[in-house]
Amino acid sequence: MHKYTLRHVTAALIAATLMTACGKEAPPPAPKAEAPKAPEVMTVKIGSASPLTGPQAHIGIDIRNGVQLAIEDLNAKGVEIGGKKVKFELVSEDDEANPTKATTVAQKLVDAKVAAVVGHFNSGASIPASKVYADGGVPQISPSSTNPDYTLKGFKTTFRVVAHDGQQGPTLARFAINNLKAKSIAVIDDSTAYGQGLADNFEATAKALGAKIIAREHTTDKDTDFKAILTKIKGRKPDLIMFGGIDPQAGPMIKQMKELGIKAKFIGGDGMQTPNFIKLAGDASDGAMASIPGLPKDQMPGGKVFLEKYKAKFNQEVELFAPMGYDAVFVFVEAMKRAGSADPAKFLAEIGKTDYQGVIGPIAFDDKGDLKNGPITIYVVKGGKWEPLEIVKPDAAPAAAPAASAPAAIAPAPEAKK
Repeated sequence: MHKYTLRHVTAALIAATLMTACGKEAPPPAPKAEAPKAPEVMTVKIGSASPLTGPQAHIGIDIRNGVQLAIEDLNAKGVEIGGKKVKFELVSEDDEANPTKATTVAQKLVDAKVAAVVGHFNSGASIPASKVYADGGVPQISPSSTNPDYTLKGFKTTFRVVAHDGQQGPTLARFAINNLKAKSIAVIDDSTAYGQGLADNFEATAKALGAKIIAREHTTDKDTDFKAILTKIKGRKPDLIMFGGIDPQAGPMIKQMKELGIKAKFIGGDGMQTPNFIKLAGDASDGAMASIPGLPKDQMPGGKVFLEKYKAKFNQEVELFAPMGYDAVFVFVEAMKRAGSADPAKFLAEIGKTDYQGVIGPIAFDDKGDLKNGPITIYVVKGGKWEPLEIVKPDAAPAAAPAASAPAAIAPAPEAKK
């Protein structure tokens, strides 16, 4: 065959093939498999407000640590609210134990769009801050504020997970008179909402039980020299000195009592029931007594596990209210889960319906936002450590704390020399 003819035949075959191909539709490409969508993650901010600087910082940091531990545990567990995975984020603020700063901090947290706030430590901070949170619609649980006025403002956003001073002050007074047989008592407070409120409640009950209040003195939460007040009290020969205030004042106060030769017993509230009190007071702390809302930490239902976890995380012991701060976060989150929303406007109503078994024990609130049936424990310093003496539950007779010395074992202090 001629080369010319072969070329034409080949071209004809190619053309026929192309025409045949053009007459058929090419098969559609196989659909690509869509990559699975990552689950939607919602960030929920939890505020923490407490003193992080100044003489009360050790207590404020303790609260913040409890909140941080709760958030880390929740994130590790994985929580869904309304079908969405949630990542919780801590927003921590320093209120410096100052009422004015507390309102500034509260507004800052509201503006940061936190869903809820754990705080403040001091009643004097919690009370003014509570209005800011109420105005912003942000629920607040104090892990430690005990002045009754905190929840008597009527704000629907206000709760606490400790017994208040309307319970703690009378409990202290009954213990002083029934167990310690105190008849003449000097009362000192630090002029704060907490200290003065606790002292007022103590004094009213002590008087009703027949004790004589031989002095009522006031200092501040900044003072550390109490010798003028104590010298005045010494001449009146009290059986007992009751102090409403925090450990930075209580420690030096009892030390100066010993230096002045005052033999009266010394008792106070939760603000001084700390390791720091013993550190500040030294040997003078031995025999001092204090009450604190709640069970002894190692006797709380979740206490032993919490104490170990806290020590492993922060390499220090719990100071005071870390378990309450921890539980407050879980109360908020359980309310969110029930409401199916992290919007405070939607889950706020669920907080009042709380029935939660926390580290500290059962948590439920009355119509004012106060903890129902909150126990109170009275401690004594023995051998450089706080040991529980008595656990008092509302509407129940005082009971000796397990593995602790009975109240009667405290030897009465000798009378002051004339």
